Amino acid sequence: MSRQGLIEFDAVLAIARRGSFRAAALELGVSTTSLSNLISALERRLGVRLFNRTTRSVSLTDAGRNFVDQVAPAVATLHDAMLAASAQQESPSGTIRINAFPTAAREILAPLLLPFLRRYPQVHVDLVTEGRIVDIVAEGFDLGLRSAELVPSDMIAIPVGPPRRFAVVASPAYLEAHGMPETPPDLMRHRCLRIRLPNGALHRWQFERVGQPFHIDVEGPITLDEASLARIAVLENMGIGYFMESDVREDLEAGRMVRLLADWTPPLARLCLYYPNRRNASAAFRALIEMARRSFG
Repeated sequence: MSRQGLIEFDAVLAIARRGSFRAAALELGVSTTSLSNLISALERRLGVRLFNRTTRSVSLTDAGRNFVDQVAPAVATLHDAMLAASAQQESPSGTIRINAFPTAAREILAPLLLPFLRRYPQVHVDLVTEGRIVDIVAEGFDLGLRSAELVPSDMIAIPVGPPRRFAVVASPAYLEAHGMPETPPDLMRHRCLRIRLPNGALHRWQFERVGQPFHIDVEGPITLDEASLARIAVLENMGIGYFMESDVREDLEAGRMVRLLADWTPPLARLCLYYPNRRNASAAFRALIEMARRSFG
């Protein structure tokens, strides 16, 4: 949605919300210098300072707090009106911003997002993948994509994607040389590819049997934080890997990898697209939600 005519107000609100000119500039899609000049010009026109600025922090002045308190509701109303007007257009267009785990994005890209873009060529999807869980409203996203159990309770959630499972795999050559583990504790005698999480912690491999979950801290020659790198290492006979099934399905079907411990990796919670309640959603947003419901409902 175009923000032309509201950019000064959006700028003030974004800086107040983010506490940073740089973060606000990224959200608004402008340079930090342009944003600083915009605020300086507004402050000159108003005759008051809205922000206290140092090299390390940004905070609202008393006048700035009063300005934000009065402006924020009016700006929200104006944006709702603009969304309502744009929703009347026949052909969906504009940008939809989605935040997702990388593995989740890979699972819906081909079955949902690419067909959606082919059908609505005037729509642009901005898909941001990261491991951390974000507040999609505060970060300026239209939608989030996470496992069902991670969706905030105040969000509307739509199940998407195929059934999901973890997969423990190795190459045929590795298994021929080292043997096949029969139970998860057997992994402690094998070379395993360790996984580093986005927060820096090492991932403990998750298993479940007869409804009882448990975790194992594996050991191995290398630690990786990207599934595509781990896949290469497995194919090069480096050791046993732990993946989302969707990331190695083609390798399993082609015989390049062998699945291990399948009875210990039951189905996981579905992925969900989620979003806050929207009274006046854009045509593009409504079209994507409708396609998701039809494709995976």
